Amino acid sequence: MIEQRLSEQRGVGDHGWLNSRHTFSFASYWDPEQVGFSDLLVINDDRVAPSRGFGAHPHRNMEIISYVLEGALEHKDSMGTGSVIVPGDVQLMSAGSGVTHSEFNHSKQDGVHFLQIWIVPEENNTPPRYQQISVPAAEKQGHLRLIISPEAQEGSLSVRQDIRIYSGLFDGDEQQTFALDADRYAYIHVARGSIKVNGIEFKAGDGARVRNESSLTFSEGEQAEVLLFDLRPVEVNHPTR
Repeated sequence: MIEQRLSEQRGVGDHGWLNSRHTFSFASYWDPEQVGFSDLLVINDDRVAPSRGFGAHPHRNMEIISYVLEGALEHKDSMGTGSVIVPGDVQLMSAGSGVTHSEFNHSKQDGVHFLQIWIVPEENNTPPRYQQISVPAAEKQGHLRLIISPEAQEGSLSVRQDIRIYSGLFDGDEQQTFALDADRYAYIHVARGSIKVNGIEFKAGDGARVRNESSLTFSEGEQAEVLLFDLRPVEVNHPTR
């Protein structure tokens, strides 16, 4: 079963310098039917004005992923990490027992567009850590490339949860069928462009919960950028944090 959730059904946070779309309940947006899915708690689709951003603030016991679509995002944290991430980069901060960080638009002229994704870890109060990789577009073009996994398989970043995240770019005749284990869930998020999944059309910002499907076929993409989450088959309503 593919339970689609359209872009316009997401929550909205418009703060002037920040325009955000919330796939799941977050901050002032609350929907008891949209409180994460399995261990996936947050997908925020954020656009930040030049030189603006999120000042230093704390997190605990959360796996926080930043995925830049356009522009450049500057990161600093209490572990001493400082970096600027651009399209193709994937950043994973494991907050663990506690970390403070800030995220700002690195540019004084251009906006930054990125996804912030939160994963609930399998264990609390672990040591904080920071990881980052750059994945060339060629490695994602026409197929799904593993970017996050528990054991850092295939050059991916290591997450403290039984979840695997794939990123793919699809255009024209490019197509891939992804096999799903019978005892797994999945979540689809289309970051850009449009694509069909098992014949269902998805546009930018659309997503879907997936249960009891043996495979997902991605086809007829039009400059599409897609994230696929391979998840534990659990129905958990997590509190927002």
